[in-house]
Amino acid sequence: MRLEAENIAVSIAGKSIVKNVTLDVPEHKFSALLGANGSGKTTLLRAIYKTQKTDSGTVRLDGEDIARFSGKKIARRMAVMGQFNQINFDYTVMDIALMGRYPFHTLLEREKDGDYEAALEALSKVGMKDYRDRNFQSLSGGEKQRVVLARALTQNPKVLILDEPTNHLDIRYRLEILSIIKDLGITVLAALHDLGLAAQYCDYLYLMRQGEIVESGVPEAVMTPETIRRIFEVEAAVYPSPIDGKLMIQYL
Repeated sequence: MRLEAENIAVSIAGKSIVKNVTLDVPEHKFSALLGANGSGKTTLLRAIYKTQKTDSGTVRLDGEDIARFSGKKIARRMAVMGQFNQINFDYTVMDIALMGRYPFHTLLEREKDGDYEAALEALSKVGMKDYRDRNFQSLSGGEKQRVVLARALTQNPKVLILDEPTNHLDIRYRLEILSIIKDLGITVLAALHDLGLAAQYCDYLYLMRQGEIVESGVPEAVMTPETIRRIFEVEAAVYPSPIDGKLMIQYL
């Protein structure tokens, strides 16, 4: 499914945060927004999935303006995994995954066999099927992230939006989460902070600075020492891995 954002502008408390950003996200690819803290990544994502009021702009799914969609209609096409996924109630892993089926239910409608099948399939994709009866609170941070990702996948989305999905995770779980996302084969747009992992896992990159997209393209085209210096204000060497040819970034 094609995701487009056209001329998105957002101001908060009178300050311009996102400045007329236009994106045409590649279909069936893993794309990422990269930028320093405060560059506008999270605000732009929230504007795209309609939890942040915009000054102007249009978001389209397959050419249709989602401003005309109900919340459930959007959720049948687009799933979101935000930065903060604190769940304080006594739910099992299966309970969390089943929450992804809410867009397909009427009020007070009970889950059907198909809902459980979708949840189990999603948990299997993230390697958490065997934990389905475990209490969510008993899991490690990385395991919780995988379950929250399964909840999003249970929606059977055509577009997946992720805001720092690997934030606060150790390297093992970062690699696991990004590998899962890479293999989904759907349209993905994520805000990421790790340049090296983004260069290795993503198909397309948007580099943000002060609320604007200043570079976009495949990692090999945009992840250069000059661009990293200009946007992140650090010196870095960029070179292909001798093992698999993927880009490696070394800070100097």
